[in-house]
Amino acid sequence: MKIEGKEHRTIWFENNIVKIIDQTKLPHQFIIKDLKTVKDAINAIKTMEVRGAPLIGATAAYGLVLAIIENNDQSFLKKSSEDLINSRPTAINLKWAVDRMMKKLSGVNSDKILTIAIDEAKEICEEDIKFCENIGLNGLKIIEEIYNKKKNTVNILTHCNAGWLATINWGTATSPIYHAHKKGIPVHVWVDETRPRNQGANLTSYELNEEEVPNTIITDNTGGILMQRGEVDMCVVGTDRTLSTGDVCNKIGTYLKALAAHDNNVPFYVALPSSTIDWETKDFKDIPIEERNSEELSHLDGLDANGNIKKILIYPKKSKAMNLAFDVTPAKYITGLITEKGICEASSEGLKRLFKY
Repeated sequence: MKIEGKEHRTIWFENNIVKIIDQTKLPHQFIIKDLKTVKDAINAIKTMEVRGAPLIGATAAYGLVLAIIENNDQSFLKKSSEDLINSRPTAINLKWAVDRMMKKLSGVNSDKILTIAIDEAKEICEEDIKFCENIGLNGLKIIEEIYNKKKNTVNILTHCNAGWLATINWGTATSPIYHAHKKGIPVHVWVDETRPRNQGANLTSYELNEEEVPNTIITDNTGGILMQRGEVDMCVVGTDRTLSTGDVCNKIGTYLKALAAHDNNVPFYVALPSSTIDWETKDFKDIPIEERNSEELSHLDGLDANGNIKKILIYPKKSKAMNLAFDVTPAKYITGLITEKGICEASSEGLKRLFKY
């Protein structure tokens, strides 16, 4: 996808260095950062220089490549894999990617292991791009159906950033939007600001602007009244972990949007690659929900009058804050799951029918 008219991916490997877009600096600064060690990869995941379940998984895969370059030793590789998995517990893609890499690398001859690791990490990235493209083509059918009935701009509400910046390319929730836009279907996106890190405002609106997709940023609490007014034709969000039951764990606030959509008969879709499905966990209460630093709530980053990025306190100094990063939307509030293999109902039966797991 494009930034300033130039095609980019979110992560790539070059001269034994992993290159990423530092997403903590967007939208005010576009900075490409080098990851040279596995600790750099872990830090990038923890500090959300990279974020979004598929991109976190890809970064973890390349993190193991960096671990091999740093110290071609099986015990160091195993310790690195454990540290990567522990860097952010909620997004299942991270563990999926590390487990996939370790299955390939465990016990491999040291002379061949680096080549195998690089090839596998690249394959994970290429696979994600294809999955996201197919998610877009499948989701496009939904937008086309709405447009064919409405014959007017299709208004889509999304939450957080499930765009190409959260994947390798295309995105999950944004992929159907990009495909519709490229096909000439008039679309407009209501972009939830998505406190506390403002991924909607800082990232989703930013990338939609770069692709010239009409969009409007709204506060997280505005979606409900827009649905009541009939100004939302569909909702589409991403997911950090989808259980085999169809329950979806995503950025905090997703559940409330699903409730509002349900109350107003607005279709609510979740877009995901199969790498985001957790086939083992059966009860959503067992999903580890990250509680992040309360400073994400109490402080905001922004540009001052001189164009410098500054962090400011917006809460009373004595106030405490609780910062849960995710919530769970039960399957009963989800119209359908948009995957690389098609669209299915949010249920065990629906997922098994598509993936024959």
